[in-house]
Formats: sequence, structure tokens, C-alpha cells
Amino acid sequence: MNWEQLLSLKRFGDTHKRLRKEQDETRLGFEVDYDRIIFSSEFRSLQDKTQVVPLSKTDFVHTRLTHSLEVSVVGRSLGRKVGQKLLEKHPHLRDVHGYQMNDFGAIVAAAALAHDIGNPPFGHSGEKAIGEFFKTGEGRYFEDQLTAKQYEDLCSFEGNANGFKILTESRQGRIGGLRLSYATLGAFAKYPKESLPKKPTKHIADKKYGFFQNEKDLFKDVAEELGLIKRGENIDISYCRHPLVYLVEAADDICYTIIDFEDGINLGLIQEEYALEYLINLVRDDIQTKTYHALQSTQDRLSYLRSLAINTLINEAVDLFMEHEEAILSGEFSKALMDYSAYEAQINDIIKLSVANVYQSTEVIHKEILGYKVINELLNIFTKSVINNLKGEISNFDRLILKVLEPNVDLKKDNTYNSLLSVCFFVSKMSDSNAMLTYQKLKGNHL
Repeated sequence: MNWEQLLSLKRFGDTHKRLRKEQDETRLGFEVDYDRIIFSSEFRSLQDKTQVVPLSKTDFVHTRLTHSLEVSVVGRSLGRKVGQKLLEKHPHLRDVHGYQMNDFGAIVAAAALAHDIGNPPFGHSGEKAIGEFFKTGEGRYFEDQLTAKQYEDLCSFEGNANGFKILTESRQGRIGGLRLSYATLGAFAKYPKESLPKKPTKHIADKKYGFFQNEKDLFKDVAEELGLIKRGENIDISYCRHPLVYLVEAADDICYTIIDFEDGINLGLIQEEYALEYLINLVRDDIQTKTYHALQSTQDRLSYLRSLAINTLINEAVDLFMEHEEAILSGEFSKALMDYSAYEAQINDIIKLSVANVYQSTEVIHKEILGYKVINELLNIFTKSVINNLKGEISNFDRLILKVLEPNVDLKKDNTYNSLLSVCFFVSKMSDSNAMLTYQKLKGNHL
């Protein structure tokens, strides 16, 4: 892979090549991507979607929105720092093509901003709930009506693939979705493969999948424009990652390691003294003892340690990227950047404590159970009505349900897969509260 292609400014529907040296510096194309994402309704809905603790009413706890903004800030720093070093190593990118350090930061920031935009309500349990509906629930009925890859799309419903759909799906008045640059779409695609074969290798790019069957042609167009290296068998669509994916992923890894831990402390799920010691172990070489002991509150001490930890991990991730740049460009780099961190032991200690005290806390488990029930019921009702409509066997109850769906679900889908995916897409874009309210209305508990 080469950087000239990887930094493509092309957008869906373009008929002319966009050159970096002809860009308006006051309205740079990669920065337009960020603006389009942040003004989208799908991004706004993240303010009421779970990060770790579902349906939390505590001011301290992060939502998907605040998490995404923080990941984007970290991603911008990573991109700029890497961009500066890449331009020193490959000066023709600047001197011939006009690329600047901030271009890399803008691409990573936009992709990081959107990295969770496809996540359903109730966090990762929402993804699992949609998948379980088709794998073991009422949705098993549809297996014989779908191809193996279509059925796997539903059984392993994936927020990353759903995010690609949100960013690119055409609808009336909005051809090409948000029409982001292909560079940003490439940096967004953590898993550039289809749902089958499932985990064919231990390569990080094969961990999950990145697009649904009805977006595969568009994904191929993006991958070929960017010059991503083809992987796997010819009959299956799979590519090497865009190099900047590794920075987006690192930004996410850094934030959820530190910030989820911080949420656990603020919720009282992790003892303050115990937690602060874990963070001190991560930044022991950089901490200014006099400054730290002058801080009066736990919140201030926590903020100081968090800032040091994030800065430490950013600088390390930049060094790791540049050390492995050639392997990344050749598609031979098979792990996440932070898997090579010198602080792996400290990071793992923090994650283990978060898993035990936060992710598996009674509050989180009970609310995830509620999320399963809500999503299962919504899918059960909506899929029956949509499929009955497709078959021309509609009941009066179905007509009422279709009135609820009609503004948001395309009822003219011509096959079972597209109809089912359209329902999943609709449910996935709901906020936690909206999903709960819709569930209560359908159950007759709210008028």
C-alpha cells in the first residue's frame, strides 16, 4: 500500500479526482468529514447510548457520545504526531502532493468520532441481543430463506458493519450517505472483511467483520480506490487494514482502558485508593510528586493521573506505529498497536479490575438483561409485521405496526434479507431511552 492512495479525498459519486494541493485550507475535505459526522442525527443519538453502564442517570458516567468525542481528541493527537513523522520520512507527500501533518490528524479524528456510531442501544449487549434473536430466538425461522453470509450478518450482528452502513447508505435526498472521503471510510473500517469465513486467522483484521452483504460492492470500491491489499480466497471479500485504522483503534483502546476505569471509581465500584495506585503504576516515570501531592481532592488527583496516562500511551503508540510502518503498509502487521505496549502488564491490571468491578457489576448485568428483553421483543414484533407485508399476508395489527415503522423503515424492500436488515438497522439507531419507551408502548404500559 502507498500513502498517496491511502489519503484519497474521493467521495461517493465523484467524477473528477480531488487533489490535496488544490484543497481550500480553510475548509479542508478531511475536516468536512468530521463536521458531517458530528451534525448527523445518528451521532447525536449517542448521547443516550450506553458506554459501560446502561441507562445511568449519574452525571459522571460516560455515554457513547462523550466516549466518542474523547477518542476523537486522542485520535487527532495520534494522527498529527504520526503525520509529522511520516512527512519527515516521505517528504514527497508534502512537497509534491501537498499533504500536511494535520491531514493525518483530521482523518483519524473523523474516523474515531464515528467509531461507535453503529452501536445499538444497551452497549455491546445490544449487539449480542440482535444476534441471539436470529441465532437462538424467533429469528431462526428465517435461516432457510437466507444465504449463509446473509444469515451470519444477522446472527453476528456487528456495530462496525452497521456503522459503515450508517455512514454510506443512500436514501432519498441523501445519495451516498454522509459522503465522507474514502480515506476516512478506510480509517473507520477496523475489520475490512465480510461476515464469513468467521475468524479465518488470528490476524486482528479477522476478529470481526466490517460490512453487510448489501454494502459489499461499495466497500470494494472504497478498498480499491485506497489500494488496500486483497486477502483470503477470491470468492471471499477481505482486505488488509488501512494503516490509520491502527491509530483509531489505539485511541479507542487508550480511552476505554483509562476512562472506563475512571467511571468505575466515580460510581464507587472501584475503591479510590486502590484505583489511584493502579494508575500511578502506569505513569510512575512521569509523575511530578510535588504537583500530585498538592492536589486536594480525589477528582483532581484522578484527573492528573488520567492526563499523564493518556499522554504516555499516545507517545508510545506513535513510536510503535513508526517502528512498524513498513509491516503495516505491507499488510503483515497482525496485532493491535497497544498489544506491543511496554505497559501491557499495567494496562492488563487495570482492565481486569474494570471487568471484575464494573463490566460484571450487578447494576450492569441487570440492565443488560433488561436490554436483551427489550431488543428481543422489538425485533419479534417488527420482523413479523415486515415479513408479513413482504408476503402480502398483512393483518390489522401489522398495519398498525407498519405505521410506526413507515417513516424509518423502507417497506418496499424486495427480499427477506433486506427487510430483516432494515428492521435491525432501525432498532440499532434507537437510543437506550427510546428503545425502552417503544417497548413499553408496544406492551401497553405507556400511552
